[in-house]
Formats: sequence, structure tokens, C-alpha cells
Amino acid sequence: MIVQDIMNTAVKTANADTLIKDIASIMCFNKISGMPVVDSNEKLIGVLSEKDILKAMFPDVEQIMQEGAKTDFESIEADYKGLLDKKAEDFMTQTVASVSADMPLLKAASLMCVKKIRRIPVTDSSNKLVGIISIGDVHKAIFQDSLLKSNSSDEAA
Repeated sequence: MIVQDIMNTAVKTANADTLIKDIASIMCFNKISGMPVVDSNEKLIGVLSEKDILKAMFPDVEQIMQEGAKTDFESIEADYKGLLDKKAEDFMTQTVASVSADMPLLKAASLMCVKKIRRIPVTDSSNKLVGIISIGDVHKAIFQDSLLKSNSSDEAA
């Protein structure tokens, strides 16, 4: 199998200037944990995940050193509203791994495992976004393929 066999081409995307509140809404309503960020030509320029947004709320090391165990995480959480008017470019990961549609599926999965990421954009030779796959998509496809092969060999016997 290759990436193209399982990739999702109906990808929810953001632009660099998309507000975090709009991105968070899309993520929540579509039950996705991240999305590619593209320019006006649909070229991949970054990825924004829930983790990227939440990391922006974490206290920095200096704050923790000063406050120690007294760090008020509840008040930090209350400051989430302050992030909502920021833009994707403020928190997105700019160095993004991607795969090609003709890449073997397990090679793409191994890249996700090595990079410790759960989803990876699929791009063409000009870095234009053409799809996305998740580690769950890969597992499901391999499992279903294995079941089909198992069932067809059982029927042949």
C-alpha cells in the first residue's frame, strides 16, 4: 500500500493569519487535534496542533523558578482567552515533515513514529498540500488489509 491509498483529501486547513479561536472551533467541532497551515497557493508552511496552543499557556522556566510550587496553574488556565485572538503563525510548528502520495505506507508510518507525531501532511513535489494521514489511518488500513487477505486465504482453503 502507498500513502495515496488511504490519505484524506478533505483536509481542514488554516492560513498564517487565521485566529486561534477559529482554529480551536474547527478542531473541536471536527474532532481533530491538529491542522496544516497553508499559504494562498495551498503550499504547506506549518502545522498547528492542540499541543502547540496549550504549550503557549505553560509558564516559562523562570516563572516556575521564582514561584516554585506556588505556580498558579488555575490562573494560567483562565488566561486561555488571551490566546484566542492570536494567529496560527504565532504558535505553529514551521519545520514540518511531510510525505508524498506515492510513498509506501509503512515508510510514512515509520517517519511518524521517529518524529513522534500522530498525523503527517501529504504534499506534491512543489510542497502543495494534497492530503493528510494519521497513525490511526495507517493502522486501520493495515488491519483491514490483513483481514481481507486472511479471509480470502480461508475461503481458498
